[in-house]
Formats: sequence, C-alpha cells, structure tokens
Amino acid sequence: MKAARWLLIESGLQSVHATGRDAALIILSRSCRMFAYGASALVLALFFAELGFSDAAIGAFMTLTLCGDVFLSLLLTQVADRVGRRRTLMVGSVLMVASGVVFGVCERYWVLLGAAVVGVISATGGDFGPFRAIEESVLAELTGPAARPDVLSWYVTAASLGSSVGFEFSGRFVEALRAREGWTLLDAYHGCFWLYTVMGLVNIACVLGLSERCELRRRPVVEEEEEEEEEEEEEVEEEVVAAGDAERKGYGYFAQISRDTLSVMAVLWFLLMVDSMADGMVYMSLTTYYLDQKFHLPKSALGDMLSAAYVLCTATSVLAGPLVRRIGLVNTMVFTHIPSSAAVLLFPFPRGVPATFALLLLRVGLNNMDQAPRAALIAAVVRPHERTAVMGITTLLRTLASITGPSVTGFLAANGRFWIAFVAAGTLRLAYDLGLFALFINIKLHRHEQVEPGPGPDPGPDPEPQVAGGDGVGARMTSTV
Repeated sequence: MKAARWLLIESGLQSVHATGRDAALIILSRSCRMFAYGASALVLALFFAELGFSDAAIGAFMTLTLCGDVFLSLLLTQVADRVGRRRTLMVGSVLMVASGVVFGVCERYWVLLGAAVVGVISATGGDFGPFRAIEESVLAELTGPAARPDVLSWYVTAASLGSSVGFEFSGRFVEALRAREGWTLLDAYHGCFWLYTVMGLVNIACVLGLSERCELRRRPVVEEEEEEEEEEEEEVEEEVVAAGDAERKGYGYFAQISRDTLSVMAVLWFLLMVDSMADGMVYMSLTTYYLDQKFHLPKSALGDMLSAAYVLCTATSVLAGPLVRRIGLVNTMVFTHIPSSAAVLLFPFPRGVPATFALLLLRVGLNNMDQAPRAALIAAVVRPHERTAVMGITTLLRTLASITGPSVTGFLAANGRFWIAFVAAGTLRLAYDLGLFALFINIKLHRHEQVEPGPGPDPGPDPEPQVAGGDGVGARMTSTV
C-alpha cells in the first residue's frame, strides 16, 4: 500500500483525482483535440502539395492561419472571464467542427484558407487556438500551488499522448483508405479532416460537462509579508478591487494587469517569443514535409516515426511534476529543453534515416517537459484574477512571433535551403534556454496566494515564498527580475 501511495503521489495522479471531474474533462478534451491536431499536421502540407500548391503557398497558408489564431485568441481570451469560460470554450469547439467540415469537402486554396483563418484548424500540430490559455487558467483556478504542477503535467502528458495516437492513426488511416478501390490519395487526406471534425464534436461534449467551478471566482488576495530587510513592505490588495479598477480603465488586456506583474511578464514574454519564432520555422507539418522530401518515406512510416516520438514525449511529460518538486520550475524548463533544442539544430545533418529518427526522438521526446512548468511559473508569479489575461497574452505573443516562421521556411525550401531553417531554429531555442536560466532562476513564486501542503509529506508550517530555481520546499532567495 505504501508503494502504491508513493506511486500515486509521485506520478501526480492523486493531485488530478483530488482536483475533480472538471480537471479530468479538460484533460480529456485536450487529448482528443491534440489527436485531431496530430492527424491533420501529418497530412496538411502533403495535402496541399498533392493539390499542386507551391512551397511558398504552403508557407503562406501556415503564416496566415497563425494570423487567424492570433485574432481568435485575442477575441476569445479577452472576454472569457466576463462572458464565461465555458461559453468561450464552446464557441471555439463549434469553430473547430466547422473548419473540419470545410477541409473535408473543399480543395480550393482560398476557401481552405478562409476556414483556417476564421475557424480553428491546426496548421502546425500545436495548440495555438483559443483553448489552451483558457484551459490553463481554469486548471490554475481549480488547483492550489502544491497540486498545480502535477495537474498541468498530466494536461501536457494527455496532449502528447493524443498527438502520438493522432500521428500513428492518420498515417495508417491514409494508407488504408488509399488502398481501397476508387480512393485517391486526396480522398484519403479528406478522410483525415473528417476525423478532425469528430474530435471537435467530442470537445463540445466535454465542455457541456464542465461545472460552475471553472468560472473565475472573486476572492481576496493573501496579505504579502516580506521578511527580507532590503525589500519594501507591500500593501494588502483585494482582487475584487483590482478587477474593478481594471474594468474602469477599460477592457484591454493590459488594463487588467498590475505593474509588478507586467515588469516580470514582459521579460518572460520576450524570451517566449524568441522560442516561438524558432518553433515557427520547424513546425511538425514542415518537419514531416522535410522528411518526405529528403527520404521519400511511406506515409505510414512517417506516422510511425512521429507516433514513437510522441509516445516518448508522453512518458517524459509525466516526469515533469516530480522533477519540479526536486529541482524547481526554471531548472526543469531549461535542462529538459536544451537537449531538444540541440536536436533541432543538428536535425538536417545526418544522411540516413536512423540518425535522423534518433534526433527526432530527442527533439520531440523532451520538447514538452517545459510546458507544465511554464504554465505553473506564470500562474505562480501573477495574481489569480490576472491569469486568463496573462495566459491569453502569452498565447497571443507566442503566435505572433511564430507567424513569419513558415513563410521563411517556405522561401528557404523553394530555393533548396530547407536545412537552414533547422539550424536557425535550434540556435534561437538555445538562446531562449540560456536567457530563461539567467533571468528567472531566482524569481519568487506564490506571493499572491496561500501555499498549501501538497499530497506528499507535510513540508512544515507556513512556508515562505519559493523561488523558481529552488527545490519546491525550502529555497529562499530574492528575485533578480
């Protein structure tokens, strides 16, 4: 029994169970959505190539789709806390279904582009639409500081598993449909987008099951007592007053965020934009296109490779929560991301499939281990009523930064220089990693909420604010940001 309890605690499953049905539905919803994104990411660039669109047109499509994601995320996350988070998620789910239907029946470039820009379609395999910022804000609302990294780790883990199954299934699905009498490769690609539509319907069902607990709750901010002699005493603030002041100033994103939060987040936003700019150049759709051009592999083989990589990603994502408890949020983000960044930089150099596949495993397998700590870090340095706005801005800025990436890669590919995109992306990612470590290793956490004991052994009475690079229990240092 002790071993089973230890496993439940260390894996974070006990935290997920204690958080309740809403967390489970959000995790299920994202896993199904990422299944759809994985299935579409494998075939999207290949679908356009089969339609006869140029490399430049494919890159432009992805760039403009990301522009649509920016607009939709800006609109929906800005109003989510006022009109209701569940209603906002429902709107996004309906748009996802509509986009899937259009891609299932149409082949005209401008019609497909319109559906991608106005609706919700993943041109990249990533979750850049309106869902993620709202869902992470809901999970932060449902959890305390102790359980939050575990729940967010499973949120990321389920997403990785969904992507893995989506890549594997779509590759074999395309080959199976293509083998049927009378079916062309284009028909098989259309079939994948009908899978996308079905997952959108599942998303709607999950949103319908969410409870009132997912909405923003108004509660007083915890009084912040600073024991360091060199720091000034901070005034006691109330969330309701802060939120009311923001509404009187206007409904803009930045009107809802305090100055001290902006001073921290501005630095983090810049670093995340560098990382997203790099990711935009080597999205998984573009990576599969590069592999197809370089090695001319069967679609099922491409699906197998990506599926194996995302299975590894799923396994490593589970470890993010325990790792955070031992080495801290920023250390987990940096030291798991650096090997992945190096793999991106080296990706174009191997001449054979095995070495290329090994780098793909390293890149994808470790790539998502920083996602849950990143969301937990943001939740830990901002006030609870600011989370949806801050996470919305984070998604917005990351998407904006990634917009030019596909077009740059499309231009390079059209001129026989596809490999340069991977070298540039890997270099930018490494710059992000080193900058994050230098600037955020000592930042204080949980200054705006009560830190409650986690599911494990009692850490002792009334812990002081932790630091992002600490061991999760006893580190006490002043912020450098």
